[in-house]
Amino acid sequence: MSQRTATLIGLTAILMWSLLAVMTVATGTIPAFQLAAMTFAIGGAVGLLTWIGRPEALKALRQPARAWAVGVGGLFGYHALYFLALRFAPPAEAGLLNYLWPLLIVLFSAFLPNERLAIHHVVGAALGLAGTVLLFVGNGASFDASQLPGLAAAFVAAFVWAIYSVLSRRLKAVPTDAVAGFCLATSLLASLVHAAVEVTVWPDSTTQWLAIIGLGIGPVGAAFYAWDIGMKRGDIRVLGAASYATPLLSTAFLILAGFASPSANIALAALLIAGGGLVAAKDMFRLRRR
Repeated sequence: MSQRTATLIGLTAILMWSLLAVMTVATGTIPAFQLAAMTFAIGGAVGLLTWIGRPEALKALRQPARAWAVGVGGLFGYHALYFLALRFAPPAEAGLLNYLWPLLIVLFSAFLPNERLAIHHVVGAALGLAGTVLLFVGNGASFDASQLPGLAAAFVAAFVWAIYSVLSRRLKAVPTDAVAGFCLATSLLASLVHAAVEVTVWPDSTTQWLAIIGLGIGPVGAAFYAWDIGMKRGDIRVLGAASYATPLLSTAFLILAGFASPSANIALAALLIAGGGLVAAKDMFRLRRR
């Protein structure tokens, strides 16, 4: 698989994650960790289905403890922190800090073997960050001392996801099939937390069930497999900068679904984020002309 192909596969994860907000809204009032347990179980099943006809894929679960710590720690750790952030801080403020992770991926990639961080990667990531800040501030983001626990959780979550993504590159020998095991382990941990701190609420409509299944298949399923391929074999710096498109596309889908309204701030944020992505991806376009 070429680097460009792997990068394009990784970009599909960004598109799927942009559907996370609107699909989560459609699930109703299901508790966060219960929803995580259900959707990660489906996401793990998605991976297991790809093993049909490939019995050797089962060997992918035989990974060293370090690989399991990175995989499960990244998936469960990030989502647990993000859910805590949403519980103790308003979504706009939590999202603003959480979306430091694309910039962190770009910066952390400089510590990877055979990777070179060029100025256009940093400029592209910075433009994306500026667009994201504008997007959230335009939606009324503000900070208050009482929100500090939630904001701290969102800040740490950004580092967890960035470290998980970059370490995935260091664990290139771990096959993407192993992500199915990481998803199932994350589902189990989420189930334990749900049983300890939440009250079970089952979906009460077909729409809610379809939203849960859709989340498990896409944003909390196939997206993680696509991201793993992108991180291990694609251009990690381009993917990091391009990730800023997620909150923008998410807002666009919320507008289309009637949960948000268009504005000039969103349009300007779109220009900054798209421009940043193009700047960061300059190398890909240069290769294409050869």
